[in-house]
Amino acid sequence: MLYWLGYEHLYHLYTPFRVFQYTTFRTGMAFFTAMLLSILLGPWMIARLRAFQIGQHIREDGPQSHQKKAGTPTMGGLLIGASIVFPVLLWANLRTPAVWVSLAGLVAFGMVGFFDDYAKTQRKRNLGLTVAQKFILEVVAALFVGVLLLGLNAKGLYSTNMNVPFFKSFTPDLLIHSWLLSPLTYPLAFVFFFGFLILVLVGCSNAVNLTDGLDGLAIGLMAIASAAMTGLAFLSGHAEFARYLELSRTPGASELTIFCGAMFGASLGFLWYNAHPAEVFMGDVGALGLGGGLGTVAVLLKQEILLLFIGGVFVIELLSVVIQVASFKTRGKRVFKMAPLHHHFEQLGWAESKVIARFWIAGLVLALFALTTLKLR
Repeated sequence: MLYWLGYEHLYHLYTPFRVFQYTTFRTGMAFFTAMLLSILLGPWMIARLRAFQIGQHIREDGPQSHQKKAGTPTMGGLLIGASIVFPVLLWANLRTPAVWVSLAGLVAFGMVGFFDDYAKTQRKRNLGLTVAQKFILEVVAALFVGVLLLGLNAKGLYSTNMNVPFFKSFTPDLLIHSWLLSPLTYPLAFVFFFGFLILVLVGCSNAVNLTDGLDGLAIGLMAIASAAMTGLAFLSGHAEFARYLELSRTPGASELTIFCGAMFGASLGFLWYNAHPAEVFMGDVGALGLGGGLGTVAVLLKQEILLLFIGGVFVIELLSVVIQVASFKTRGKRVFKMAPLHHHFEQLGWAESKVIARFWIAGLVLALFALTTLKLR
């Protein structure tokens, strides 16, 4: 909105308004706006959640030390979502379709989390939607994003070719156009595209959700991941840097820098209240929404594989649950003392604050490694 007002209209009347044309300026402002909104509205949101008696219900089979957290206000993800959406609408060029797709990914998965959180508060237990219900809704959200992406692709505003770390010229097409020998194979191409998209978006959203088990753990890692994605979006949107690094470009990728900057700022602002001991939890509405938003940006930037490193700790947490469940069902034995992985280290005697700090360090190292791969091609 301010881009339209400041640069396209007021700039001709007062030249300093030309600053609104610069992505770096608007990204910085989106970051500070999101962070301040999250910090300033935090006490009000916490008070409202307490007034509505929306408290966290702790899983009965979780660490006993966590039982004292029962009743802490949850669904703070509503604050995170608002702190992202408003700055993006304020500072981004809203004529850029990629911005709306990223917002769609954030909101669509956030709504799935909202339904799950609401069901938990109604049942007064740590059981919301069933696994099947939740998965179906997440798939629907991913399909919705996929339809938007195909719409952009039809207009030449989105490429289905993705970047592959360490390779310059290897950019496989998710619609596998080069493999299509006849119109009869078209449906298979779209099945592959949507299947891959579901894997990325549903996997990313659930990975963040599973990591959200300790005070500040998930939101701190999200701040790291969104900061890395901000840098990646800037490089992808800058013509010279993108050409030098040989990155597949999405029209309007530079505007995604503003979305990522807002996500970074909102995460830091929420961490102010979610740090140990947490005053509020983000709930599924926050975890699924942030995961969906992060995954959508990675798809738009054609960095789906690099997302595995940028959100490396999220991936490890998800894999720990998969390995634990698979091992118990096939061998009747557990690999970890408790899953997700952060609970395993708690059971080993690590203090909660130590687990959080060390996971943050691991997340930072993996995010920095992801960015270095852009030159190692």
